[in-house]
Amino acid sequence: MDSAQQQASELKHLVARLDMLLDLVGRAVPPAPRTPDFTRADAFVWHPSPEELEPVERVNRVEIDLLQGVDRARDLLLENTRRFAEGFAANNVLLWGARGMGKSSLVKAAHATVNAQFAARGSEERLKLIEIHREDIESLPALMKHLKAAPHRAIIFCDDLSFDGDDASYKSLKAALEGGIEGRPESVLFYATSNRRHLLPRDMIENERSTAINPGEAVEEKVSLSDRFGLWLGFHKCSQDDYLAMVTAYAAHFDLGVDEETLRAEALEWATTRGSRSGRVAFQFIQDLAGRLERRLG
Repeated sequence: MDSAQQQASELKHLVARLDMLLDLVGRAVPPAPRTPDFTRADAFVWHPSPEELEPVERVNRVEIDLLQGVDRARDLLLENTRRFAEGFAANNVLLWGARGMGKSSLVKAAHATVNAQFAARGSEERLKLIEIHREDIESLPALMKHLKAAPHRAIIFCDDLSFDGDDASYKSLKAALEGGIEGRPESVLFYATSNRRHLLPRDMIENERSTAINPGEAVEEKVSLSDRFGLWLGFHKCSQDDYLAMVTAYAAHFDLGVDEETLRAEALEWATTRGSRSGRVAFQFIQDLAGRLERRLG
């Protein structure tokens, strides 16, 4: 092999090595976050890696008038959401209490109702709903950066929020609620649902108190997390009357055409077999009833 051929071979080998190096660098360096297009939808799901706000074309929700037995919570949340959407002062909200009583449904219904009010007035303004999963709470600062620069007001929504054991991700939530040195953006609120009023299991709180040198201060940081929510809305197990009101409202909305006595008897039997009464159980009964009647919901 002459010198020219040898140089060509070495050059080819060098180019191959450089291509391999560039490929490795490209894999190691994450792509730059894309600027979210908030015109694509009114609701989004946050994905932290890579950073992306995925638009939700059709949100799984029920109409606010169908949420029975939670009138006070409904009115307070709707008013807080409306004030925020129109640029007035409003609070972060913690919806806590019994399972299946419509906490997350109420958040989504309030969001839809406020946007419907904007549309009815001919306004192009829309409130955005951003869902963040519990396991992604530590990425809240990154999400805040996107929303701070956005032209729309937004509610960050976390469903079934709670913390266990040595989980320290609650610190990211505290920083987001308080805003740190910069302050929380006026265009962002945080709504969360939880089965726990203080977002921590009671045995964890008691264990912290019993083993600490200063029991009061030991758990203050964690317990005070819920105090960062200015509005607490409690949801309690529903009475039989509330449960039947939910069933009746669903049956009328979907025009199932079942007489009141039959509807009541079957609904109570359904609740007995489930061992509980709630909005979720009421809707599950309606789904079963509609199926037996060979009817479709929606």
